[in-house]
Amino acid sequence: MNEIKRFQIRGVPGLVQRVNFNGRIVDYWSPYQPTGHLLIAHDGQNVFDRRTATHLKTWEMAQSALRVSEKLGIAPPAIIGVFHSSTPENPWGRAKDLSPQDPFQTTVQVLAKISGDMKKEDLAGNAYLSQITDEIAPTITQSLGLDLPSLDTAIIGSSMGGLASLYALGKRPDFFTTALALSTHWPIGGNPLVDALLDPLPKPGRHKVWMSHGDKGLDADYAPFQKYADEKMSQLGWRLGREFHTHVYKKSGHNERSWAKYLDQPMTFWLSGL
Repeated sequence: MNEIKRFQIRGVPGLVQRVNFNGRIVDYWSPYQPTGHLLIAHDGQNVFDRRTATHLKTWEMAQSALRVSEKLGIAPPAIIGVFHSSTPENPWGRAKDLSPQDPFQTTVQVLAKISGDMKKEDLAGNAYLSQITDEIAPTITQSLGLDLPSLDTAIIGSSMGGLASLYALGKRPDFFTTALALSTHWPIGGNPLVDALLDPLPKPGRHKVWMSHGDKGLDADYAPFQKYADEKMSQLGWRLGREFHTHVYKKSGHNERSWAKYLDQPMTFWLSGL
């Protein structure tokens, strides 16, 4: 882990540290130790720094964590934002990182009109997840003096990041307690993808799952797939209002501004415990 720089978010205590893990850029923030919670976010470009964020708009994740933690009377979580690997030379880097690799390489047909020139043999979702769980999170939590195995660790993402968050919980329920999936991009694989991501989830009782979407832009296409996902979760024994929550946000779209606007709600769902 090589440090790149440190910077402050206006009105937010502590510094965000930007580091490099063998070419993978990561931002992390943890102004108060000790904490019992760790949040790992996909698309780290959009988490803290408006200069790297899509359309110069972040999730305002630190601000949300502070508000919710104060309301609940707990220390704010440490937050790690993992950058995707898209570059002008590798425009499909993000999709390769965030794609649920196992189902896309076996049972789920990826819709060509959505996947473009991306080849399934180039998917890197498993390596990306392993880098998070085996390298990034252990190194950062050690540097912060936190005991990773004892942390309540959630993973959050939107769109393809929503898929990646559910995939991560299914692959590593020993590592993650909670998946927060916003605007989950179900249309790329349809209902077979819903089955492929929800069937491997751990048995309900010790984990939590949040799913949500809006009704504008890309999110307008998600309703039938999310309805199927909600029914599937019920069949699998996940209790709505307990360890599972699903919500449709009216007049909400597929962008950082929309997700930031309601981020306090999934944050509260996670930090409130079971």
